[in-house]
Amino acid sequence: MSQQSPRPWQRLRRGLEHDYTILKVREDIYADPRTTEEHPRVFIDTPEWCNIIAVTAEDQLVLIRQYRFGMQGVTLEIPGGLVEPGEDPAVAAARELEEETGYVAGRVVPLGSVHPNPALQANRCHSFLALDCVKHHEGRQDHGEDITVELFPRAEVPRLILEGKITHSLVVVAFFLERLRAEAPK
Repeated sequence: MSQQSPRPWQRLRRGLEHDYTILKVREDIYADPRTTEEHPRVFIDTPEWCNIIAVTAEDQLVLIRQYRFGMQGVTLEIPGGLVEPGEDPAVAAARELEEETGYVAGRVVPLGSVHPNPALQANRCHSFLALDCVKHHEGRQDHGEDITVELFPRAEVPRLILEGKITHSLVVVAFFLERLRAEAPK
């Protein structure tokens, strides 16, 4: 017995858009394809994102700590940020690494991308691995950023995640993508 895939929902009305600089929010009205009932759906329109697992020649991870307003606390993460319009995500990841940490990658390897929250957003988060990273300067943080850089042995990643030291889901995904690539048959 073949099961039919869910049908697309038809947008009936586009809502008023609220621009908050790094994202736009609106509520559209859609018709349920089964019943034709109207349902409001919220959208968050934001640029593509990137993050980068940076590793030195000594197998040290370049991690950052920064205050996150959503959770009202400091997180331990990998560098990352917004992909500028027309910018290649790999270039954006290398740029964010250097801006936030002062480290420059010898080589950047794509790990994959995910939809951070397809229920509300259409953007993707692109993850990369930066190898042979070398410190060139102290970093050039954006206005409004307050970041500290810390080095950790690469082997500590599972412990940092399992002990709740790294809790940012997109950072955990990046490390998972790295593990999958390492374990995939060649």
